[in-house]
Amino acid sequence: MCGRYVSTRRPQDLVDLFDVTRWDPDQALAPSWNVAPTDHVWSVLERVERDTGEITRQLRPLRWGLVPSWAKSLNTGAKMINARVETVAEKPAYRRAFAKRRCLLPADGFYEWQAVAATDTAKARKQPYFISPEDSQVMALAGLYEFWRDPDVSDDHAPGAWWTTCTIITTEATDAAGRVHPRMPLAIAPADWSTWLDPAHHEPGELRGLLAAPAAGHLDARAVSTAVNNVRNNGPQLLDSAADGLAGT
Repeated sequence: MCGRYVSTRRPQDLVDLFDVTRWDPDQALAPSWNVAPTDHVWSVLERVERDTGEITRQLRPLRWGLVPSWAKSLNTGAKMINARVETVAEKPAYRRAFAKRRCLLPADGFYEWQAVAATDTAKARKQPYFISPEDSQVMALAGLYEFWRDPDVSDDHAPGAWWTTCTIITTEATDAAGRVHPRMPLAIAPADWSTWLDPAHHEPGELRGLLAAPAAGHLDARAVSTAVNNVRNNGPQLLDSAADGLAGT
């Protein structure tokens, strides 16, 4: 799974990188070295404008943890931060979004945890690792998004009436990520961004074919401070290397 990641790029940098044509500068998100479920995260998506019929590429904040339109509570999203690529096109919670509402979630890298067995002098624990592209380029994680209407808010236009939420598609892990955890997020290569985001593109097989390992599998994994385990901790110090190395390396 992917349960935490890092996203520190400035919105203007993301606008330029992803050729965004619509962005509200008043919608600001602070850089985060410890993005956690239910946080708001930057996304890149394409929508058809109702007034003009024009397709615009947008940079928008979404709440991480997908809430299907038929869900009874916003809390559903906390359990749906990831969608498995093996079943994403068939599962009721994800299949409509996979067909029509796909997005990119920019990330500097992601965290995974490796179990460390107990010894005579220490208890069993989980060591966090930061996994990122070897060239430090941004990762465009493959995501889905959904709209959810809160039934407890009577006015359609009131704050909190509508929520837009997202999930990250994952697969079996390989290379550096696979030595830490059996699952990892999928990404979309720059040449395929337009096809992935196109709301008119619906063919599941072709869409699956666009999914790839982040950075084409050229990933670095290093042990970092256990401070990342606490979602209240944030800042670049979370990426400082720990003394532990990768098992088997």
